[in-house]
Amino acid sequence: MRAVAIFICLFFGVDTVLAVQNQDAREILIDDFESDEDGGLPNRWRMLRDGKLVPLRPSFMRPDEEFHVVEEDGNRMLRVFTHGEAVHIMMENGARGFDWDIRKHPGLSWDWRALQLPENAREDDERLNDSGAALYVIFKMEGLIIRRPKTIKYVYSSTLPVGTQVSYGKLKVLVVASALDGIGNWVHIERDVQADYRRLFDDDPPTRPLSIRLWSDSDNTDTPAKADFDNLKFLPVR
Repeated sequence: MRAVAIFICLFFGVDTVLAVQNQDAREILIDDFESDEDGGLPNRWRMLRDGKLVPLRPSFMRPDEEFHVVEEDGNRMLRVFTHGEAVHIMMENGARGFDWDIRKHPGLSWDWRALQLPENAREDDERLNDSGAALYVIFKMEGLIIRRPKTIKYVYSSTLPVGTQVSYGKLKVLVVASALDGIGNWVHIERDVQADYRRLFDDDPPTRPLSIRLWSDSDNTDTPAKADFDNLKFLPVR
């Protein structure tokens, strides 16, 4: 890497090298929902419908499962609500979404606030496996054979303590916020996704994660859940 930097420096000049290094050292904003309309849909996100990712439409949102943007004290955020249902939206790694090289930006941060979580839900019990708020990082597996992607699911749990890990095969669940510490206040999360992947899967992750998914479900407990998301960012190497 140093040799490459020296070559670029000699060929293009010091300013070009510094520009590349500064770009790699910056946080990258995924979405803070400030460009969306209050009461509207998050315009950069998509939903899986009939096996295809398509732009969000108001008709996709129902009273018992919906995402919408809300404004509070001049700040816009994304609110999710479910009642006995499950709903998610996605953003892809590529031209339609974001550009994420996990080697340069291994970290991911976001703010979230649980307003109501599914009663007695437990991510370690399939009968009660609801997460009122969750963020998935999905990794496409390389090779000729189509395989189920490996996924890390970061959750705001109703009942499990922070640090709890649950494995469902290629889906790894990690509790990063918990109602045991209270709800109603904003919680800032920072994760080294590359390190989490190595620890959870005992392997190096693909350099470009496939997508990010924002999620809420309360279908197993058939109780309501409401949470807010804001300020999603990629974090550089530190």
